[in-house]
Amino acid sequence: MLEVENLHAYYGKSHILHGVTFNINRGEIVSLLGRNGVGRSTTIKAIMGDVQPFGSVRFRSREISGLKPHQIARLGLGYVPENRDIFPSLTVRQNLMLGQKWAKQTGRWSMGDMFKIFPRLEERADTMAGVLSGGEQQMLTMCRTLMGDPDLVMIDEPTEGLAPMMVELVGKLLEEIAGRGISILLVEQKLTIALKISHRLYVMGHGRIVFEGSVPEFNADTKVRQDWLEV
Repeated sequence: MLEVENLHAYYGKSHILHGVTFNINRGEIVSLLGRNGVGRSTTIKAIMGDVQPFGSVRFRSREISGLKPHQIARLGLGYVPENRDIFPSLTVRQNLMLGQKWAKQTGRWSMGDMFKIFPRLEERADTMAGVLSGGEQQMLTMCRTLMGDPDLVMIDEPTEGLAPMMVELVGKLLEEIAGRGISILLVEQKLTIALKISHRLYVMGHGRIVFEGSVPEFNADTKVRQDWLEV
């Protein structure tokens, strides 16, 4: 589904990614772990075209490196950014409608699905998105991305700064996404969520992949956790 090979990325003269290579199969949930600042978010941005990628990024066997973000999105690759890019002056309903690729789109997700998963969004459907709480905005961002009916969705720190109840709701949505056969690339600090839903894990350190394996393999490798995750 997604193949990243020898990916490099830069911010100005700063070399952030140093030959990142990994893959995600159809229907697979993969978590990208690591301490803050190791390049996890930059990896997703480079795949999506928000940061210029150097290397190969193939989505469903098509090279997408060099395409613009909207072109990549139309190919079926969804992206939920960490900074919750909602449209504050539009209503919740209008934000969700903007997530659709086509006005009369019929796909795996409907607005009714979004309201069923997160009833709070239905309660605030005609409220301006800018007055929502941080947790509600995170819910809206994820649901808007799903309205585009992606085949793979990249989600960057979905539970950052959320209350425990909201974290639980986000976790349920991730499981719902996986249950519908959609691949997920998850960047997440909370190991409990990553370990619960992931098929495989990658750990990043200093802009490189330093570990790849299953959840049991990760749990058995105490050195990786000590060297690259624990503070």
